[in-house]
Amino acid sequence: MAIAQGTPYLGSAASPAYSGAAAGGVFVPEIWSGKLIEKFYAATVLAAIANTDYEGEIQNVGDKVKIRTKPTITIRDYTLDQSLLVERPSASTVELTIDFAKYFNEVLDDVMERQSDMNLLSMWADDASEQFKIVIDTGILALIPAGISADNKGATSGIKSNDINLGQAAAPATVTPLNILDYIVDMGTVLDEQNIPETGRWLVVPPWVAGMIKKSDLRNASISGDGVSLLRNGRLGMIDRFTMYCSNLLPTAVEGAATAVHVLAGHPHGLTFASQISKVETMRSESTFGTLLRGLQVYGAKVLDGIALTELYAVKG
Repeated sequence: MAIAQGTPYLGSAASPAYSGAAAGGVFVPEIWSGKLIEKFYAATVLAAIANTDYEGEIQNVGDKVKIRTKPTITIRDYTLDQSLLVERPSASTVELTIDFAKYFNEVLDDVMERQSDMNLLSMWADDASEQFKIVIDTGILALIPAGISADNKGATSGIKSNDINLGQAAAPATVTPLNILDYIVDMGTVLDEQNIPETGRWLVVPPWVAGMIKKSDLRNASISGDGVSLLRNGRLGMIDRFTMYCSNLLPTAVEGAATAVHVLAGHPHGLTFASQISKVETMRSESTFGTLLRGLQVYGAKVLDGIALTELYAVKG
């Protein structure tokens, strides 16, 4: 088909440029709305429960941060006229490796850009930012259980009591509205026995546990002194010195016909997290007429101190 020079090509009924559909020989125009259907994202909690002290020290995937820990000073008995033992405190180091990287790479065709009255690249960048958070939260939360001290989880939790049952593989704890507070208090006791500071403690629960709390007597008696409403990071309030968060991204496992969840709790001292969006750029596409939007986020996380973390391995009762 010949097209006269200077004549804009609007396409045919079979071409992508065709802007309507024929129904019984009647042209039906397609109208593009200037409004979008709202999109809802899973609440992310990692930034609220981990320390991010070393975030400014990373640039690219493969970077390593050497973290020095405080030495433990030995206290000895003293008697008159004795010679003093000399100790040279040495601090061990922990290495945080930025060994994770995620990217996105999208193309906006020129034709699509001309037909749109929205800033699509900006919207895509916003969505990518939220998707990064969800993917990263899911991955890092799944790493935490393995780093928790053996004294702080399982059927014999408690470094001193050794008799607090927080559930374990093949024998998860069954959580109901009647016993949920007991389990929360038990996790607090486990941290107490490790001398973990009360200020700054956090607890991350799945939605079904949050629902139990909201419908129980705890909604008035135990969630107090907190005028903050539910925010994007899923903050609920406070119970037994824990700032509570709700997340649908906690790690789970199959236990028979049920799904068990790792309900995580601790202090930011126990977990470090560092992340940088190292690249966000636009460029012309080589393979099509369009603009590429791509981004790269690098990150790493490490359990620094397993005694500052605990978990309840539970199924819904």
